[in-house]
Amino acid sequence: MGLGPRFPHQAGRRFPAGGKRGRGAKGSGRPPRGRQRQPCPPPDGRSEPPPDAHPHLSPEALGYFRRALSALKEVPETGEERELMVHNVLKEVEAQALALATNRAGSEMLQELLGFSPLKPLCRVWAALRPNLRFVACHRCGVHVLQSALLQLPRLLGSPAEEEEEEEEDGKDGPLETLEELGLGLAAEVCDDFLFYCGDTHGSFVVRTLLQVLGGTLLESERGRHRGSQLPEAQRTPSRECKATDFEVPETFLNCLQNLSSCFLKDIAVFITDKISSFCLQVALQILHRKLPQFCAHLCNAVMGYLSSRNSSADGSPLLLFLRDQTSSRLLEQVLLVSEPPELQSLFEDHFQGQLQTLAAHPIANFPLQRFLDAVTTPELLSPVFEELSPALEAVLAQGHPGVVIALVGACHRVGIHQAQVLQLLLEAFHCAEPSSRQVACVPLFATLMTYEVYYGLAEEEGAVPAEHQVEMATARDLGEVTVLGSLLLQHLLHFSSPGLILRSLGALTGPQLLTLAQSPAGSHVLDAVLTSPSVTRKQRRRVLKTLKGQYVALACSRHGSRVLDAIWSGAALGARKEIAAELGARNQELIRDPFGHHVARNVALTTFLKRREAWEQQQGAVAKRRRALNSILED
Repeated sequence: MGLGPRFPHQAGRRFPAGGKRGRGAKGSGRPPRGRQRQPCPPPDGRSEPPPDAHPHLSPEALGYFRRALSALKEVPETGEERELMVHNVLKEVEAQALALATNRAGSEMLQELLGFSPLKPLCRVWAALRPNLRFVACHRCGVHVLQSALLQLPRLLGSPAEEEEEEEEDGKDGPLETLEELGLGLAAEVCDDFLFYCGDTHGSFVVRTLLQVLGGTLLESERGRHRGSQLPEAQRTPSRECKATDFEVPETFLNCLQNLSSCFLKDIAVFITDKISSFCLQVALQILHRKLPQFCAHLCNAVMGYLSSRNSSADGSPLLLFLRDQTSSRLLEQVLLVSEPPELQSLFEDHFQGQLQTLAAHPIANFPLQRFLDAVTTPELLSPVFEELSPALEAVLAQGHPGVVIALVGACHRVGIHQAQVLQLLLEAFHCAEPSSRQVACVPLFATLMTYEVYYGLAEEEGAVPAEHQVEMATARDLGEVTVLGSLLLQHLLHFSSPGLILRSLGALTGPQLLTLAQSPAGSHVLDAVLTSPSVTRKQRRRVLKTLKGQYVALACSRHGSRVLDAIWSGAALGARKEIAAELGARNQELIRDPFGHHVARNVALTTFLKRREAWEQQQGAVAKRRRALNSILED
């Protein structure tokens, strides 16, 4: 890891970018993929027919629905023709709903058709599937159909029922249930056998989607899992909370959400320790935190109460045992993220204090520690945490857990304290604090998560005085590969109250090096931070960006660089815009032929610039005037 004599067994390597924590990770204790759970019998003695008794989809029917779906995609999105086609196709679907839902190709088509469906046809298809709910929910294809039906509720809830409906279109056994009634009915059936549905590999997806719909909140992380299995833990969102989309739901849904969530309390031990069931509780905590915070706190207290009541570990709190477990640690991460500052303070004092360095070094426990740091919002909590954890910062990096360091730096950025101290510790950890001439090289080191010696290929003997920074060596070297965590680290540092050192280091990069940073998927966000950080003055921003002069065409013809150039253009004054347009105009034909460059050329109005310069200047002057007026309004 390039840590010199302190870690001789790891010399010559970069800081690890972070250990994986996904399915099958070595030593993870995670059960092998594809674990089969024996289904429980229905609670009231009901028995459903075996799978062979269910209808199968004929090749002719499959061909019909495939042609119908293809025709629907070609018809304009609005108009009577499309509406009539949708009604006719979905009427055929109703008769073969179960066969379609449990056929792989049929399931995919049915999911798309439900996305077109008006209110009443959707209700009829849902009602057709309801008698076989248990079978469909636990079927590897049927589960996605149920999810798709549930995900239509944000679009259709509250929409007026069609006025012109034929009498025979009511259900055979009585009037058709409303969408609200169908949603509540599904929740009631899931509630009756809650433990089974939550513990089933496929059924748990239905429970998680149902919780979101009842709460009027769709989580981005769960929508990403809609068509597949759980994501590896190393790929999960590191931010404080997953992004969510809210929509209006009736009060009955929120009441049902609370009733359904109370089922977790009956078997809390199972939901803490079982991998599949635990995902349902994690989703419930996120939804309840947004919509029913008091009940969310009650559920968190139940989780912490159970964990704290177990046998104590040899080195302190019983909670430490669960922090090191694959399943319960993920649940604890979510508990930490939804806890309020007083609860976090108590957790630190009762369980975490004195154990932070041990947790940071553990291959599993370092993840909940990261979420704990993400949740810190008060100086009273951050100060003792920083005091305990900061001395081990270099060791944590060497152990391959840079996420802990990024989370600590993020807490310093968010709370606004210990910023100078953490920056100094980072310089020391990356071996660029002394001699001071090395400090100007900190940006490439932070971005690539490499120490100075490793990045520049130096071999320093133990006890030797560190060499001065060689500018010629630094300018001759291409910028190394920017890591995601390195980019996050730089983004936090650029939002510190005094980002001067980071800006000087950025300014020391050559044009090609800064171009490489801007063209990198992760590195481009560093330049976003330069453009948006309130701590960066206009003069400092210009000093960094002037290095890109001569690189604008290469920027414009890059997927990520073109986005950076658009952001630079949006904030540029008229004089800077003239310079950019002049450089781009010299290679106008190359830009027009490039898939990214032609968008930049249009954004800059390059044709107008080249043919009618005066009109272009008037247009850009008016844009700048409107922007200044808007900024003054926002500042007021």
